[in-house]
Amino acid sequence: MKLIKSLCLLLLLTACTEDQQNQLARKAVEYLDGNYQITYANGSTSKVWIVRNGKVTSNSKGYYFFWDEKKHYVQTPIENTFIEEIQ
Repeated sequence: MKLIKSLCLLLLLTACTEDQQNQLARKAVEYLDGNYQITYANGSTSKVWIVRNGKVTSNSKGYYFFWDEKKHYVQTPIENTFIEEIQ
């Protein structure tokens, strides 16, 4: 039964466009509390934040929102932002 569910999920994901897969990944990040390293990079500008026991949310206007470990509220554009889960 698990094999059938896994194959169905795999088939569903391969049928999605890359943009739809990115949207699903962003939605998954919204609902998971955890530890993340968020990196904003655009040309020579680069900034890194750490989120501890928090979550990163997004909106339809193309931004991520989160509270960093220093309790600063941060908003970054999705297209230039990378999120990595850390331990």
